[in-house]
Amino acid sequence: MSFITSSIFMYKRNKFKLSLALILITVSTHAQEFEKKFKELSSKNDTTAQSKLLKEWEAAEPENPELYIAYFNFYVTKSMEEFISLDEKPKKESFQLRDTGNGKPVGYLNFSTNYRTEFLQKGFGYIDKGLALYPNRLDMRFGKIYMLGEAQNYPVFTKTIIETIDYGNSIKDAWLWKEGKPLEDAKRFFLNSMQDYIGTLYNTEDDDLLPDMRRISETILKYNPGHVISLANVALTYIIKEDYDRGLTYLLKAEKIDPKDIIVLNNIAQAYVRKKDNAKAKLYYEKIIKYGTKEDADDAKERIKELN
Repeated sequence: MSFITSSIFMYKRNKFKLSLALILITVSTHAQEFEKKFKELSSKNDTTAQSKLLKEWEAAEPENPELYIAYFNFYVTKSMEEFISLDEKPKKESFQLRDTGNGKPVGYLNFSTNYRTEFLQKGFGYIDKGLALYPNRLDMRFGKIYMLGEAQNYPVFTKTIIETIDYGNSIKDAWLWKEGKPLEDAKRFFLNSMQDYIGTLYNTEDDDLLPDMRRISETILKYNPGHVISLANVALTYIIKEDYDRGLTYLLKAEKIDPKDIIVLNNIAQAYVRKKDNAKAKLYYEKIIKYGTKEDADDAKERIKELN
């Protein structure tokens, strides 16, 4: 999962990648034996033996959260189909092809993954059963959200994220993680992860998904009205559509909360540049020079030169 990397609007946060194996957990000795055997069979890609083991596991421990996570992993893996395509533009994983005469790029071999719906839906069915029993398990929720994003099911992706934000508020962020243990610094971790999911939508470069970005960010703001990153995200959805005044409303509110946030200051400056209000743009570049690093200051000085 990537997150926002626009040269103009950018928040840097630690990337959160939930691998399929990551949500395998440990609860009991009996469960450990099933888990160990399941991992062994997974490494061998022995789906027949995996299916048999899962049925035995379900009969022995029908309410063990590991069982539902293992089922989810099993069906997600089974749904994956790798393929290669020749395209004009690179994707996440690609190999550049060059003209042997002049060395110029002529295309890209892109490596992609498709997900067979019938198997993926079975996986989601099992993780939903697990969440019905253990709704506070954030690792299970994040596993589901991650795969919805990978499968590009953005309506359900957005809906599930918003439901998770609402539920998190109802339990006061008392999330559980691996081994059913309380998640340390849960609220910070949760909000940082939300930024990654916003980035999943942003990186599609599909303006039709801007309302989804906004809905997620506004849901966060409903419970965390001073969350600077979400204020900036909402602003971004308006500025991309050239609604600069509405975007600036959110950015200026963010500035009041954290007047030294360089990203917010830079976003405000850029919004004023696009509005052709160079005087206010210079004012904010000067704030960046005052509060930012040397690199930030050097960049702001160059921007002021361009305006002059």
